[in-house]
Amino acid sequence: MNLPQVLTDLVAAQNSSDSAAYANCFAETAIVLDEGKKHTGKASIKKWIAKANQEYTTKMRPLNFSAPEQILEAEISGSFPGSPIVITYQLTIKEGLIHSLKIG
Repeated sequence: MNLPQVLTDLVAAQNSSDSAAYANCFAETAIVLDEGKKHTGKASIKKWIAKANQEYTTKMRPLNFSAPEQILEAEISGSFPGSPIVITYQLTIKEGLIHSLKIG
């Protein structure tokens, strides 16, 4: 599978629980929608992912990426009920950074 570099970096950051590297995949004004909550801006995204990394140990394995639609399907496994699960990530990637991410 051919992933954009920013998604390769995102997966590596997630798999190493590196919150700073994860946040660096996003534009300064990026928006993340996850579990009904909106996280706006790189600092907020870093805080959100750091909290998630503290609560759960997770690994991400990309399964499919649709470039035109910018949709990533990935298997997420870790220390949470129901693991592993397949999650769809709807993205907007511009100029090598993620500008929006909806996890659903």
